[in-house]
Amino acid sequence: MKQRLLGLALLIAAGLAQALPTFEQVRAGHKTSDKVLLDRRGEPLQLLRLDKRQRALPWVPLAQYSPALLHALLLSEDRRFYEHSGVDWGAVAASAWGNLWNQRTRGASTLTMQLAGLIDDELTRPQQGRSGAQKLGQAWTARKLEGTWSKAEILEAYLNRVPLRGELVGVPAAARLLFDKSPAALDASESALLAALLRAPNARPALVAQRACELLNLQPARKPDCPGLEMQAAAAFARRPLPLPGEHLAPHYARLALKADGPNSQRSTLDARLQRVAVQVLKQQLIELQGRNVEDGAVIVLDNATGEVLAWVGSSGAELSSAAEVDGVLARRQPGSTLKPFVYQLALEKKLITAASLLDDSPAQISTDAGLYLPQNYDRGYRGWLSARSALGNSLNIPAVRVGTMLGADMLAARLNDFGLGLEQGGSYYGASLALGSAEVNLLSLTNAYRALANGGVWSAVRLPARELKPARRVADAASTFIVADILADNNARALTFGMGSVLSTSGFAAVKTGTSKDMRDNWCLGFSDRYTVGVWVGNAGGEAMHDVSGVSGAAPVWHQLMHYLHQGRPSRPPKAPAGLTQQLARFDGTQGEPPRQEWFVRGTELARVSLMANAPRGITNPRDGAIYALDPDMPPAAQRIVFEGEAGQWQLDGKPLGRGTSVRWAPTPGRHQLALLDARGQVLQKLGFEVRGAILVARAQTGKEKAR
Repeated sequence: MKQRLLGLALLIAAGLAQALPTFEQVRAGHKTSDKVLLDRRGEPLQLLRLDKRQRALPWVPLAQYSPALLHALLLSEDRRFYEHSGVDWGAVAASAWGNLWNQRTRGASTLTMQLAGLIDDELTRPQQGRSGAQKLGQAWTARKLEGTWSKAEILEAYLNRVPLRGELVGVPAAARLLFDKSPAALDASESALLAALLRAPNARPALVAQRACELLNLQPARKPDCPGLEMQAAAAFARRPLPLPGEHLAPHYARLALKADGPNSQRSTLDARLQRVAVQVLKQQLIELQGRNVEDGAVIVLDNATGEVLAWVGSSGAELSSAAEVDGVLARRQPGSTLKPFVYQLALEKKLITAASLLDDSPAQISTDAGLYLPQNYDRGYRGWLSARSALGNSLNIPAVRVGTMLGADMLAARLNDFGLGLEQGGSYYGASLALGSAEVNLLSLTNAYRALANGGVWSAVRLPARELKPARRVADAASTFIVADILADNNARALTFGMGSVLSTSGFAAVKTGTSKDMRDNWCLGFSDRYTVGVWVGNAGGEAMHDVSGVSGAAPVWHQLMHYLHQGRPSRPPKAPAGLTQQLARFDGTQGEPPRQEWFVRGTELARVSLMANAPRGITNPRDGAIYALDPDMPPAAQRIVFEGEAGQWQLDGKPLGRGTSVRWAPTPGRHQLALLDARGQVLQKLGFEVRGAILVARAQTGKEKAR
């Protein structure tokens, strides 16, 4: 019966040996718990923990292990390693004799036999110990390993695969996590402690130190400090997990790029030198903003031609941020004025305005389904009539809203989605405020939308790991896109708000726009040169308002420094004008000192002289047909007048004369109303309907007060 079992075990062992992997296969199949993200040149950027069950680091060649470790290992586990052929029969006999007399012995398992259990799941040691058949299979596999692998390969594989304390697998992980060293830097004491762990990986420090002391005593030149070994072991075992070596430059991008399966390292499109600069510049800017309740920021740099990500900084880091794990590149937030270029581009494309068209920067009442919308400029001031170039360059809110109402929120929302912004709601949800960035977007999609402006209105996807690339598509007219880029690069056009020497100015061509969301919760700076598009966000991950931090003081300095770095030695060149454009001299009448200038026009929209008369609106501009006004009984009636605006003419309300001119004010009464605008001959230019909801406002002449009833 025993012979039959022995024969069966040998057959099983032989079957296992037939499937024995090669050394190259074992090394190639080595799975690490941490994977390395490399930059475009192969420089390490980030080590990222993926496997939470065990800690195994990248494979280390035998030549990179300390001689002291190799000596301690063989002394502890396999003194005749270079003499036997997989099974140490002398050790087997000694072990059997010791078991017979109940004596403690080293055991008969060689390093090769232990390796057989590490690379073959069928031979893994169960908790209750190996069966006789498994032991025979282990011995058989060890013999086959010795016949096909070199001693160096066996030793190298063992060192990289052997389980050690707790979650640690392999000497590289144990050396780094216990002693904060590489395997090559281990000294004699550390080597002895690691070798002692092989027998009892989770033993108490005193027992491990005792075994290490015995190993050192076997080396004639060593005089071990055994009490010191115990203290050293206790300190190593109590050490909290350390961050692994390296700069850890791109943790957020690494989470996108590194997957659970696949190679131990992956090359990315990131540029380590640029990534390092982006991290440092962002941190320095936030340090300078200390005391203004701002701790978070994010940066992304895209290659205009390829869509490759050259830098991705998702956070200011744990030293500055209480939410360093949040990826600011992907978090959705209100972009503020950074949406204005898309508003003007669409209006230029539709030939509703030109860059020379005059826009009214004065108090406005925009009727919406929810009532009146009263946009205000950032500085609460007004500048009267000025050109669209100046309105966009100086980031004025009221003209942008007026242009947005020409387009309608639905048309604008559709265009923003064409640019890849992925709005979560339809245009009617945001209404007129969409022109000022009331929708939430993320820095990645917004920066790529600006990249589409840089590419003349052609949108293409950002190149991200494991993402299918969608074909490039034209989303905007090249001529109108060029004009918008020209305005954003015009330092003179933004001088009223930002001055001539702001951080938005660069030595070469760069189109740039800042933005600040409501209550100073977020500020942005996005812009592009001929080769790169850079997006910067500064704020708080939790949404808390900053203290007196605008786009130009918060995000723009980071953008400026990165543009300077990117174009060292090679200034950015302005784009060439596409077909469909005309440039001619435009003269302005009725504006606040805009001098004559050469202006770009979409062909067919040229204006040689720009005046208020030439710029006067056609028909009724306010209210919109179907508008609904909601009256508030708690507000003074004088503050709730409705202003009808449009072309100069005679106004009629519900068939009765109301006034003449380009605008008239009316004290609203509830109900549905018909508004008509007539020209000088009494012909109806436009007629529309609107509704007023709420209380009736009654004036009390005797007291000069008004009340609601």
